[in-house]
Amino acid sequence: MPLLNRLKEYRARISVNQHEMGRLVGVSRQTISQIERGDYSPSVTLALKIAKIFGVSVEDIFEYQEEEDESGSKEN
Repeated sequence: MPLLNRLKEYRARISVNQHEMGRLVGVSRQTISQIERGDYSPSVTLALKIAKIFGVSVEDIFEYQEEEDESGSKEN
């Protein structure tokens, strides 16, 4: 389930490092790092908290892309 994100870009806009971002939303620096790498998909609550920090919608930061199967059609 590929969940693309622009969290690193948004963090840079307000000059906040991963540790500070984690503190702002109540998670560890490692969790922020995993989200940015695409290794962890945040809960809806965490995604909403992150978006609120930046004053944007969740969709501005996170984007879901459906995976395509080998024939090129999208899987459900």
